[in-house]
Amino acid sequence: MRLLPLAPGRPGWGSHRHLPSCSPTLLLLLVLGGCLGVSGVAAGTRRPNVVLLLTDDQDEVLGGMTPLKKTRALIGEMGMTFSSAYVPSALCCPSRASILTGKYPHNHHVVNNTLEGNCSSKSWQKIQEPNTFPAILRSMCGYQTFFAGKYLNEYGAPDAGGLEHVPLGWSYWYALEKNSKYYNYTLSINGKARKHGENYSVDYLTDVLANVSLDFLNYKSNFEPFFMMIATPAPHSPWTAAPQYQKAFQSVFAPRNKNFNIHGTNKHWLIRQAKTPMTNSSIQFLDNAFRKRWQTLLSVDDLVEKLIKRLEFTGELNNTYIFYTSDNGYHTGQFSLPIDKRQLYEFDIKVPLLVRGPGIKPNQTSKMLVANIDLGPTILDIAGYDLNKTQMDGMSLLPILRGASNLTWRSDVLVEYQGEGRNVTDPTCPSLSPGVSQCFPDCICEDAYNNTYACVRTMSALWNLQYCEFDDQEVFVEVYNLTADPDQITNIAKNIDPELLGKMNYRLMMLQSCSGPTCRTPGVFDPGYRFDPRLMFSNHGSVRTRRFSKHLL
Repeated sequence: MRLLPLAPGRPGWGSHRHLPSCSPTLLLLLVLGGCLGVSGVAAGTRRPNVVLLLTDDQDEVLGGMTPLKKTRALIGEMGMTFSSAYVPSALCCPSRASILTGKYPHNHHVVNNTLEGNCSSKSWQKIQEPNTFPAILRSMCGYQTFFAGKYLNEYGAPDAGGLEHVPLGWSYWYALEKNSKYYNYTLSINGKARKHGENYSVDYLTDVLANVSLDFLNYKSNFEPFFMMIATPAPHSPWTAAPQYQKAFQSVFAPRNKNFNIHGTNKHWLIRQAKTPMTNSSIQFLDNAFRKRWQTLLSVDDLVEKLIKRLEFTGELNNTYIFYTSDNGYHTGQFSLPIDKRQLYEFDIKVPLLVRGPGIKPNQTSKMLVANIDLGPTILDIAGYDLNKTQMDGMSLLPILRGASNLTWRSDVLVEYQGEGRNVTDPTCPSLSPGVSQCFPDCICEDAYNNTYACVRTMSALWNLQYCEFDDQEVFVEVYNLTADPDQITNIAKNIDPELLGKMNYRLMMLQSCSGPTCRTPGVFDPGYRFDPRLMFSNHGSVRTRRFSKHLL
């Protein structure tokens, strides 16, 4: 099937005209708009293309990249792998919003996966979508922009414009209605609904995304650079593998690392409520889920291989940056929590990030602390757009990718999450505190309304530290030294130097109120850091604590 670009008058077109080939007039407009071309690109050479591959719930800590042998060879070994890549929120919709906007959740105001939490809401569409990096690429830089796959969890909801809504900035739109599925789903194709069934040969979503992406490469304009965002359902539940992969990994089990199936001592009450040891049925369930997740990723591996082969065949590969990452991590049995994300620990907030492209040397690993808020600035930087014209919180990774020396870089990132749940007792689990959600049949719950926290994740030459505060009656604090305790078993909040604790508290407050450049100020362990203890106190002499917004929309 041949995809057609959005035409004038179609939903989502707005003021964005389909740009013609690069005439002198167009080039002048692009220069005036701020897209001057990436440094190091020869005059007269077309600006680089960019492909962003985004998986759903793929962890890094528990071996999530292991099944993707071809992806690791074709992207990681041909470019750079980031070993310290994080998400600012361990949940699909807030994290995806951060990718698109380059902003922390407190600045884009998407706090969970519901319309009420601003996930694909009318407010999001009006305020944030016009300023996403794909919208800038299209309107200011003349890029062809292509989207295929899962957008935001509430995309297509009737109260948010339905499937007719096509976000500003997309030339080609092939988006899944709501959350990840593999069969029996509906797609918005440039604003028109198309239902799919359960016939593997024509309906399996990962393969459908691969095929429509290859179609785009066949039919796109050869006179404009392009940006592709391909967002697969894998390895999100319901973990439906392609038929040829349903017997793979039969001898694989969820990793039995040090924090597997142990009690979360000295942690937030939500973690402490998990029952230890887990039942045999719970362990069998999570082992099966782990295995099926890997099976679904084998089709993603095929997609990556097909895409790169096509780019090579068309002569585009050497002028194309390819990014591979996930929207959040995942856990399977850590601290006796069966399966989910949402928590503050490494297994949920750390993700894969692999990049290849022009000027990136092969077989590199970077330990630099990066986050998905950096993807938008990086891609705009590749396009030659002036980042000073944006309000993004992230930083361009392009200097790291190109091997810049004596680079000054951040030492901390913010992680923030607003728990889901109502302040009522679950009638099926009356023994639990009010407000729990995401509960399993044995009343092990993965979330609660006061599972609301913010963390500073710090990495410097001397410290590998995480400092977190919860918005609950305890104002509970968790601190981990990940050099000594990489599995985050021991909360050292009551043993750490009080002065350092105060500095981390103050830094957390600063980051939670940051915007744009102020999100990139020196961290606690940076030479340029300045700490005034007087700022830790209110006018009445009491210690100032972290403020959590209850009205983000």
